[in-house]
Amino acid sequence: MKKEKGSKPKTIHFIRSYFRKIRHSIALFLKWSLISVFTGAVVGGFSTLFAFIMDTVTAYRMQNDYILFFLPLAGVLTVFLYSAFKYKNDKGTNLVLSTIHAQSEIPFRMAPLIFITTILTHMFGGSAGREGAALQLGGSIGNQLGRMLRLDDADKRVVVLCGMSAAFSALFGTPMAAAIFSLEVVSVGVMYYAALVPCVFSSLIASYFARSFSIKESNLKIDDFPSMNFFNAAEIIGLSILCAVLSILFILLLHSTGDLFRKYLKNPYLRITSAAVVIVAASFILGTRDYNGAGMNIIVDAVHGKAVPYAFILKMLFTAITIEAGFRGGEIVPSFFIGATFGCTFGSIIGLSPSLCAAVGMIALFCGVTNCPITSLLISFELFGAGGVPYFMIAVAVSYFMSGYYGLYKDQTIVYSKYKTKFLNRKTRH
Repeated sequence: MKKEKGSKPKTIHFIRSYFRKIRHSIALFLKWSLISVFTGAVVGGFSTLFAFIMDTVTAYRMQNDYILFFLPLAGVLTVFLYSAFKYKNDKGTNLVLSTIHAQSEIPFRMAPLIFITTILTHMFGGSAGREGAALQLGGSIGNQLGRMLRLDDADKRVVVLCGMSAAFSALFGTPMAAAIFSLEVVSVGVMYYAALVPCVFSSLIASYFARSFSIKESNLKIDDFPSMNFFNAAEIIGLSILCAVLSILFILLLHSTGDLFRKYLKNPYLRITSAAVVIVAASFILGTRDYNGAGMNIIVDAVHGKAVPYAFILKMLFTAITIEAGFRGGEIVPSFFIGATFGCTFGSIIGLSPSLCAAVGMIALFCGVTNCPITSLLISFELFGAGGVPYFMIAVAVSYFMSGYYGLYKDQTIVYSKYKTKFLNRKTRH
């Protein structure tokens, strides 16, 4: 009997403890739901405005070839703005990753700077993407919102991740991939699951916001995937290996170009104007504007089976010169361009569907440069549909394995080995 009487207080204590934990979880859920919805709306609003202006200036550039001659002036203005804001040592997206690692702080002045200078790059024909600006814009706004809400450092970093997800989602229209990308890109082998709910909510809100204002999505759906057999599976493995190698070459080209610029053209004004002149001259010699701007129209053509065989090489060169000279933008859309055009060419040569190979090449190269396999899979589902799941799974797995420890972002950390259950904790190679 004494044993039974003693068990009641224990049971009551257990029930009370359980309900305290439930209340705590509900309170945290409500807290992060409100913060993430607010972050998604704010960042989604700025990103939607950014996407609208980007589409407008891109359309204007494509209809007015003469504007390319003003690219050197846009470069001078870019350097001047960063100098005027006393922000000369720009680390780009690396600064956002460094902030999440608690190694630095994102200044709020980064948001207007990256907003304006990326628009300048695209309006006047620099070869760059827009997602680098989106990640920096979202991270900067998220960091400022964390300050305004007086969150501690750990919670502030979660809001930075929310901002990154929201901006990526608004620009690309891929909310699932955007929610996971910010969790996955910071540290290879470890995901920041503490930010899962906030990033999912902010990503969905930002995507809904952008779609409500009719931000256009590119038509990349593939209606008819060929059935998989041993032979085309082997061909996809071969393509994925080549894309992994190409991703390493692209990363090395970017960073070696930057090193050469800084070694031989130490003056930032001279560096950026020289690069602009090269881009303008090359565009007119080639007689095409395909390699100016992000090149989403070329990606769409490649996925529909049309690509110039050497387009991927030229895009690599144009992008390396543009970004490493000091123009603002991103490397992810160019990596889509490179992978899609290379894949389309590969498919045309071996007799496998050029559309399928363009899609696989695009996803494999993205995975190779970012080291984000889960995000890569989700992007493939959202952009191309679920019919090609076996092909995309092969492409992502092979590219992730074969691309080694190279990466676009210097502050991305390889926490665990890609090949063994081994702790590494090192930066990516360049």
